[in-house]
Amino acid sequence: MTNLSLTKHQIQSVKNFKDLITTPFVEEVNAMCWERNLIGNFSEIIEKVTLNGNIAELHPEELRALQLSEQGQLAREILLNDLQILKVHGASPILNIIKNYERDDASPFFPTDVYSFHVDRSPIPTDTFLCTYVGESSEILPNSQAIQKVLVPEIRVKLKKLYGGKEGEGFESFLSEFFFDLHYQAKLNAKPIPLGVGNLWKLAIDHPESKVLPCLHRAPKEKTGQSRLLLIC
Repeated sequence: MTNLSLTKHQIQSVKNFKDLITTPFVEEVNAMCWERNLIGNFSEIIEKVTLNGNIAELHPEELRALQLSEQGQLAREILLNDLQILKVHGASPILNIIKNYERDDASPFFPTDVYSFHVDRSPIPTDTFLCTYVGESSEILPNSQAIQKVLVPEIRVKLKKLYGGKEGEGFESFLSEFFFDLHYQAKLNAKPIPLGVGNLWKLAIDHPESKVLPCLHRAPKEKTGQSRLLLIC
């Protein structure tokens, strides 16, 4: 379980899915958690799926076709239900088995992969939902414990060189076009918060009508030989 008491100003706990989707973000709260102790063998589902590559999307029809033990069936029903309730809500959930994500090695001083603390952005009002069922969980970071990377002086100097022009309106558009402005650097002594296994989260994102700061989050470093089972939308 996640220790929400340490971050009560940023995280709000709710008791069910209805509260998760209907409770608005206000003031400092930009992460909402429906804490759950799930039953069933979710690892069995990973074992039954052949992973061709680093990431595989698991569709409902594929889930239903798996031959599972009683505990595996319990896990499957939870996954199917989570997918369904989010779809009814209007979201587009994806269930992934993840060995590891692709890393951004093109810009060693400024990687823009999901292992970097970042925020999500949308032109329309929406939220990010995610749940880790197996493996290391995603992490969030209080906004006060990070600085936007494009504002770090030494990084900004390198970005200007990469842009090849003077700082101005064009430079800011460049930062946005290549998603540099979405990434953050943790401050000294920052304390990332693991989201835990089984909990369904709603995270605030950057959109025109948002009244709160977007939630900083990142993918965890996977353990060798252990795949993750993650729902995200």
